Amino acid sequence: MYRLYGALGSPYSMKMRALLRYRRLTHLWIDGSAAREALGQVRAPVIPVLQYPDGHFDNDSTPLVYDLEARHPGRGVVPTDPAQAFIAHLLEDFADEWLTKAMFGYRWLEELDQIQMSRWLAFDNLKGGGLETSQKFAAMFRDRQVGRMALVGCTRENFPLIEASTRAVLAALEDHVVNRHSLFGTRPSMAEFGIYGQLSQLGTDPTPQAMMRVDYPYTYRWLAHIDDMSGTEGEWEPGFAPVVAELVRIAGQVYVPFLRANAEAADMEAATFRMEAMGLPYEQGTFKYQLKCLRELQARYGALEGAARAAVDELIGAEWRGLLA
Repeated sequence: MYRLYGALGSPYSMKMRALLRYRRLTHLWIDGSAAREALGQVRAPVIPVLQYPDGHFDNDSTPLVYDLEARHPGRGVVPTDPAQAFIAHLLEDFADEWLTKAMFGYRWLEELDQIQMSRWLAFDNLKGGGLETSQKFAAMFRDRQVGRMALVGCTRENFPLIEASTRAVLAALEDHVVNRHSLFGTRPSMAEFGIYGQLSQLGTDPTPQAMMRVDYPYTYRWLAHIDDMSGTEGEWEPGFAPVVAELVRIAGQVYVPFLRANAEAADMEAATFRMEAMGLPYEQGTFKYQLKCLRELQARYGALEGAARAAVDELIGAEWRGLLA
């Protein structure tokens, strides 16, 4: 069986756990100190870490999704239609690389969230050892995370854009989930699991949870359903639902300029970059990993042919086409 080493406070861990559950791949969920020990088995020491039945370890959730698709036919999360498959990848990437900023910002900007979540994360990590030890660990972890805010772009100056784009995503989902839970038919894709991973944390932390309960109550409840879809049977359906078009449009407003500005800064070997999206400013350090994400999107877009390329071009709009071509 598989062993997934992760944490309840890790959006990518929750993403992969939900995906394994839906795919009915036999696995153990392992958190706490054992998960920390698994970090020594992978090149980049970040969770989740997946141990395969043959004993080897790997991480980075998106490549893991595709590897599991190749190894296990049936109940896949990549749509069979090439156009839908590309859009599912695009939305998953948008969630992984942009919506994660909402998770980080809501968790570490305000004292209420800093205190509760640092203490909960310490509780999850230590699983005992007494309150004094737990709260000392929490204070140290809180200081470290708050100190990283500027590095990942989650500053107070940037948060208006992060929050505006997050609310736009939540509003799109709120209109959709009262009709059906999935984006490309009656079964979930990799996009739902990517979005779920980030929103699962907003549904836990005090400030965003309160916001979701009041303003997006059905999306908040939707999270509980995506967490375990092992009993779901469904089919892919042709075309693109209105929610997919809206999510792609939102991503075009904010993630396209982000990827472009980051790439231009990297070309100039600049340490930071600035951009504007939704009429709001944003600034952060240049990141190499987002260059990899952009190259992957461009390669997948370039591989589209015929009707699939035409269907994608009709959906994504000029902003995306200018970036991907």
